[in-house]
Amino acid sequence: MLEVGTKAPDFTLLNQNGEEVSLSQFQGQKVILYFYPKDNTPGCTKQACGFASLYPDFTQKGAAIIGISKDSVKSHKKFEEKYQLPFTLLSDPDLIAIQAYDVWKEKNMYGKKVMGVVRTTYLIDENGMIEKAYTKVKAAQNPSDMLEVLSQ
Repeated sequence: MLEVGTKAPDFTLLNQNGEEVSLSQFQGQKVILYFYPKDNTPGCTKQACGFASLYPDFTQKGAAIIGISKDSVKSHKKFEEKYQLPFTLLSDPDLIAIQAYDVWKEKNMYGKKVMGVVRTTYLIDENGMIEKAYTKVKAAQNPSDMLEVLSQ
């Protein structure tokens, strides 16, 4: 996990519409940058839908939400449409941002060790600095926790 108080690594990835999006485009506003394992899985769906339901509150506080997984642009588009997600989903099949943010880790899946994305959320400030960092995030609780952090 990256340290609080350090510069958030910039990246450019494709969003669910196949458009390039860079973290640096969000300079001047807070960003909730969350990494999740896979589209359309129970935990990831709860997390995404939680962010979607609270989206007006995040925008009112001037914060952008960006979700990143290694799923394809096509998978992200289906996920967005199925759940009417109003925020950016970025596809990172080459693990560019995933590795830059140190969320590609060894995990235990059914007794086997595999590499995968560890659910992690970063709050990045208006100047591109990491303000908060959370690992072992509880998917369903994460959106309301992040809104609370923004309200402090």
